[in-house]
Amino acid sequence: MFESLSDRFDGIFKKLRGKGRLSEADVDEVLREIRLALLEADVNFTVVKGLVSRIRERAVGADLHGALDPAQQVIDIVHQELIATLGGETIKITYESKPPTVVLMAGLQGSGKTTNSAKLARWFKHQGRNPMLVGADLQRPAAV
Repeated sequence: MFESLSDRFDGIFKKLRGKGRLSEADVDEVLREIRLALLEADVNFTVVKGLVSRIRERAVGADLHGALDPAQQVIDIVHQELIATLGGETIKITYESKPPTVVLMAGLQGSGKTTNSAKLARWFKHQGRNPMLVGADLQRPAAV
């Protein structure tokens, strides 16, 4: 999912990079394409609506930084708002006082649960923990 979304964002921003000045119509076009890309990636409509409105609010009346051209400014605003929407702060994992600490991964098929579980297990291993992965997909016994 994120690969295709990333490709869509690359295409959207590529159109911006060639322009010296951005009109409000250019910003509206970019925001429309961002909205479509996020909705096609199954992002919640309310989340998309809030994100696009915050980006528009910041981009339309933004003073340009000296080092950034207008297109780069919009890209930077989109980046900052995506980070804020996804939860920009890091939360420490609270381990149970008596093992095991259980982490449940849930999501749609093909969304990367197994890959991210393996990455988490590797990270736990580097933290000196002893992770154990348990497959519990009752619909796909071969995947267990």
